[in-house]
Amino acid sequence: MSIPWIEKYRPKTLNDVVGNTETIERLKEFSHLGYIPSVIISGPPGCGKTTSIWALARDMLGNYAKEAVLELNASDDRGIDTVRNRIKGFAQKKVTLPDGKHKIIILDEADSMTEGAQQALRRIMEIYSNTTRFAFACNQSDKIIEPLQSRCALVKYSKLSDEQMAKRVIEIAKIENLNFTEDGIEAILFTAQGDMRQALNNLQCTASGYGLVNAENVYKVCDEPHPDLMRELFENCAQGEFKDAFAGLDKLYKMGYSTDDILTTMSRVVKYIDVPEALKLEFIKEVAKTHTLAVQGMTGRVQLAGLAARLSKKQRELSEASENDL
Repeated sequence: MSIPWIEKYRPKTLNDVVGNTETIERLKEFSHLGYIPSVIISGPPGCGKTTSIWALARDMLGNYAKEAVLELNASDDRGIDTVRNRIKGFAQKKVTLPDGKHKIIILDEADSMTEGAQQALRRIMEIYSNTTRFAFACNQSDKIIEPLQSRCALVKYSKLSDEQMAKRVIEIAKIENLNFTEDGIEAILFTAQGDMRQALNNLQCTASGYGLVNAENVYKVCDEPHPDLMRELFENCAQGEFKDAFAGLDKLYKMGYSTDDILTTMSRVVKYIDVPEALKLEFIKEVAKTHTLAVQGMTGRVQLAGLAARLSKKQRELSEASENDL
């Protein structure tokens, strides 16, 4: 049976966790001291929040982790009844642990809990503070009510860097004996945008679907516009070639990519194009404005045509402004 690589290669201890080095060192210190406060871990998807909590639990509790850790995630009902029944029941449960160790309740995607459920947790955290610790994993810590925040240590995670992700992705590709190219790994990193979970999913899908991990196959699997087409488009705009620029956008639109897909990829690529900084800034502004309109429902070829026209005018406008200043 084929095991998803995100599970097969999920870190088991804190030493195996990739990225967020300073934060992981802080958790290692908790493990070394044998004391863990209740914590709120916030950060973007796929950066290792829940994995880190489980790794910390294994490092601290060893073989006791299976019976001394309860995890509830977004697929569970997390209303007030769950707090009163499952969470309170586990907090009351007697588990034989070494001296100084605590049971751990992991609440994944905690920012989606109802306010009533969060309010109900306040008293439970206080009553069972001698035996139980809580670990909240969330994307936005401000969605956790302040009374809970004051009872927890706040730990923040950031996206993984390309260097950190590349090292791990290549390591796994070699373990799996994959055929891969350098541009294939770069495409994996580009599509994942700091999300290790997505990177491994894209790697596995590309390897199982095509057998070769190169840029072309990765973008086919991820169904994203190829960045090279975007770079060519921006080059045409920088030279004032509106017809060629719109032809490139129209080609992508007719290939079936949504306006949102096209604009999202443009916003990623524009940061790395080789044009003067002033022009790059204007390009970023125009792409952002068009993306705002698209989110509001104004999508289609007309918006893309308007964007191509505005981008194509920017170089001339900047040149004229510079001449007027002189």
